[in-house]
Amino acid sequence: MKTVLITGTNRGIGLEFVRQYAHDGWLVHACTRNPSTSDELNRLASQNPDAIKIHALDADNHTQIEQLSQTLSTEVIDILINNAGVYTVARDTSFHQLDYEAWAYAFRINTMAPLKMADAFYPQIARSELKKIVTITSKMGSVSDNRGGGSYVYRSSKSAVNIVMKSLAIDLESKGIIVGLLHPGWVRTDMGGPNALISTEKSVSGMRRVIDELTHTDSGRFFAYDGQTIPW
Repeated sequence: MKTVLITGTNRGIGLEFVRQYAHDGWLVHACTRNPSTSDELNRLASQNPDAIKIHALDADNHTQIEQLSQTLSTEVIDILINNAGVYTVARDTSFHQLDYEAWAYAFRINTMAPLKMADAFYPQIARSELKKIVTITSKMGSVSDNRGGGSYVYRSSKSAVNIVMKSLAIDLESKGIIVGLLHPGWVRTDMGGPNALISTEKSVSGMRRVIDELTHTDSGRFFAYDGQTIPW
């Protein structure tokens, strides 16, 4: 049985990752900040008790990340999916009105947490068969693709995690670990909104295909859910 560890699984893309991997016979370690209020995730776990294990994890709490790694110290993790993320809409469009505290928080969740997760769970990943670390980023972090301006907080935090994961790919190359960056598309979630272009099912199905096909030559590259390369 292959094993995947996923952050931000209480809804949207993260929840759909849990659903699809569990359906296909994987052992899923599903991390959510508040398990007691993650109703859909709990229902899914109750239907798949042998496949889904829920863990309380706040991506902004490094001590909690380290404690979870200790709890799972004997596990083998084939794929780590850094899915937890935030989009601070308020006061993010005009450079005159930025919320600098919200900006710092976005960096902690969107940029720092994925590297902390990789660091904490490196031993479990290194002894697995697949050895893959995947971070869900966004095309909004692409400098080349930015034609609309604004969204300073979200764009910068995603650009930052892109370069962080690119460096990690280089550093882990000799260890045989593959690092991937994925743009999920504009997805109908609480973050993406009701007018987004694709469903969570289509996004996650596409990203899973990309993850399955990632090889060492792809490590550190930036892909969309449909396999297209995204420019930096």
